[in-house]
Amino acid sequence: MKAIDELNLENKKVLIRVDFNVPLNDQLEVTDTSRIEAAKPSIQKVIEKGGKPILMSHLGRPKAKEKEFSLQNVVDKATEILGYKVKFVDDCVGQQVKDAISDLSNNEILLLENLRYYSEEKAGDDNFSKQLSDLADVYINDAFGTAHRAHASTTIIAKYFDEKAMGYLLKNEIDSLEKVMKAKEKPVTAIIGGAKVSSKIGVIENILSRVDHLIIGGGMSFTFVKAKGGSIGNSLVEDDKLDLANDIMKKAKENGVQLHLPVDVLAADEFKNDANTKVFSIDEIDDNWMGMDAGPNSKINFSDVIAQSKIILWNGPIGVFEMETFAEGTKTIGRAIADATDKGAFSLVGGGDSVAAAKQFDLADKMSYVSTGGGAMLEMLEGKSLPGIEALK
Repeated sequence: MKAIDELNLENKKVLIRVDFNVPLNDQLEVTDTSRIEAAKPSIQKVIEKGGKPILMSHLGRPKAKEKEFSLQNVVDKATEILGYKVKFVDDCVGQQVKDAISDLSNNEILLLENLRYYSEEKAGDDNFSKQLSDLADVYINDAFGTAHRAHASTTIIAKYFDEKAMGYLLKNEIDSLEKVMKAKEKPVTAIIGGAKVSSKIGVIENILSRVDHLIIGGGMSFTFVKAKGGSIGNSLVEDDKLDLANDIMKKAKENGVQLHLPVDVLAADEFKNDANTKVFSIDEIDDNWMGMDAGPNSKINFSDVIAQSKIILWNGPIGVFEMETFAEGTKTIGRAIADATDKGAFSLVGGGDSVAAAKQFDLADKMSYVSTGGGAMLEMLEGKSLPGIEALK
């Protein structure tokens, strides 16, 4: 699989699949520029090597061609961040687009209209893929966030190019995941949080043979606690996954993995920020109380494990961090990872909620790598091959 540095791009039209699926406010202004910033190195490299970058992306889930999903809304912010003039064409295939490419000067970028204005994009339509491929000489995929989808622009299109490669973002995502999954340094710690064990079962099962410590936090921890016979009050639980939780605990022991559950919990009498709160032992929560965040001793225990770690994977929050009253556990975990990183550990943060938490607590730039693709990262952690990556091989 080639990387962008291996391509001759001089005087070439270069079609780059980026992930500009960015959040917009009511005024249709970009509110988080992370994905545009992440694509910048590959786009700059194409220009430096004498190529003409043609960017294609989706934005949201349009049903028709609603203007709030137009990539024209991203043009000004992209121009500001990329440092080059970004031109826009209100289609992504056809003669109008080819004409706009012909008019492109050196050091200019062309952004195509939302790919998902065509249903053929998500359908992985072969003819649509061919029409996209007719626009350029070279194809670069730099959209890790969509690499797990066999869509026209991420997967099917690649067969029409002899010259194709992964961009820097895609390469960095793969390298960072491999650094965790094929770690030679020990100990390796995975922190898996979030609401439900069912959504992370594939990840947990695949990493059990690769980690030394597994910290389970957040709502999913109560399924494990109940499986062990604990009283969890009104806390979130998946009663149909109790056997699964027991099976995971058994497999962890067989693999020599130290599994760390919370020992105490900050509970509330209602699911709201200003509810009454009380600290309970994790397995002795009173009726009508629900666990909302890691308790004081859990935070100390988890932080101690993280401090000893050389490789750290963080996927999922440790409490209901969206509510300020119950954010401290997730914040503490984030700070512990940042401290370990500062002392030389490698840390990978991935999954929408953990990335959101890292940003919310101003910790993202203190991590070794923050993944841009939630679903794609989860599938790689589950050991699945991603069609968008396979298509480049």
